Amino acid sequence: MVGTFYRRPDAPSYVEVGTRVAKGRTLCILEAMKLMNELEAEVAGTVREVLIGNGEPVEYGQVLFRIKPDA
Repeated sequence: MVGTFYRRPDAPSYVEVGTRVAKGRTLCILEAMKLMNELEAEVAGTVREVLIGNGEPVEYGQVLFRIKPDA
């Protein structure tokens, strides 16, 4: 296990399915070794899937979101 996935601790999620995101927008928080790290979108587009549940452990290289890039 590398860390723990949080859609957003103690607040509404950063993104939901259908949310349009810009490159660099925060998608979630990954907690690793008591440090909270923001994961940012690598591309602009629309969130199509969230592949992991809030509070679940994550592994290195695991896909967390599917984003349909803007055309």
